[in-house]
Amino acid sequence: MTYRRVEITAFGGPEVLRVVEQSVLPEPEAGEVRVRMLATGANFTDVMIRKGMYPDVKEKPPFVPGYDMVGVVDALGDGTSRFAPGQIVADLTVLGAYSEYLCLPEAHLTPVPDGLDPAMAVALVLSYLTAYQLLYRVAAVQSGQRIMVHGAGGAVGSALLQLGKLLGLKMYGTASPAKHDAVRRLGAVPLDYRDKHYPARILAETGGVDVVFDGIGGESFKRSFRMLNKGGKLVAYGFYDTVLGRSGSIPLDFLRLQLWRLLPNGRLTVFYSIAPWRAKHPDWYTADLTTLFDLLRQGKIKPLIGKRLPLVEAAQAHALVERAAVAGKIVLLPEMQS
Repeated sequence: MTYRRVEITAFGGPEVLRVVEQSVLPEPEAGEVRVRMLATGANFTDVMIRKGMYPDVKEKPPFVPGYDMVGVVDALGDGTSRFAPGQIVADLTVLGAYSEYLCLPEAHLTPVPDGLDPAMAVALVLSYLTAYQLLYRVAAVQSGQRIMVHGAGGAVGSALLQLGKLLGLKMYGTASPAKHDAVRRLGAVPLDYRDKHYPARILAETGGVDVVFDGIGGESFKRSFRMLNKGGKLVAYGFYDTVLGRSGSIPLDFLRLQLWRLLPNGRLTVFYSIAPWRAKHPDWYTADLTTLFDLLRQGKIKPLIGKRLPLVEAAQAHALVERAAVAGKIVLLPEMQS
């Protein structure tokens, strides 16, 4: 039986993604299960990996990218007992999810409740889990606090707003004007990220916000730090502008965050990356993702799915991600589903 997967053939632009047909299905080793992929994301982390700029990935091409996955258990390796064939599971794979079939350690998998749309479910595995842990684990926000969310129209940004609305937060979000209506519907005051005067406006209106969530990097980190009130916290979790060559450098951004933490002004900085956090606290990952699945099942959250594309159009999906052309998450499917 043949199956398809998408490989990174060299570090570079979307054109380095190549669809490869395999003639034999992979076989699970001891402690693994084989999963038939139902949905995976086109994430900015995947773009960083494709460009060779993601610090937590050391592999060299060719290899299969794909940071998050929802799929159905297809075959069991020796010594596995937690799941049965036909059960739906999720995993933060980091690599490998751009494949119609893949083998994964059973211990890494989280069960997905029956009846959930795989595209909605996969939006929780990276984007919403990141947002949930940023809010609850890193920033420890409290009801009524003021937050600023950069990239508020994107997958993580829109998740931050939706979860923040449940917490009763006062929210501001930067986005392109085309995404302002979506940001407003999610409960935030939209701001044009190209307007260099918005930090002064926020300071004038609020005296500074309690938390800024910034996945942009470079000059954005500087603006974010200035918008904090005394006791406020800059939570950095990405380098969008740096990866696209717009401003800053990843080593310099890390150094700047460390130095700001030492300043005696009562403001704090912290950097979050989901894969190291999961390795350090696997119980948090499972518990938080299970909580999110329950919120989705109850209808309390509804991921913003901006576009669904077949897996074979991964290169197009990456190009859309780099241009921030779609509000919400782009989901790749092994075959187009209605």
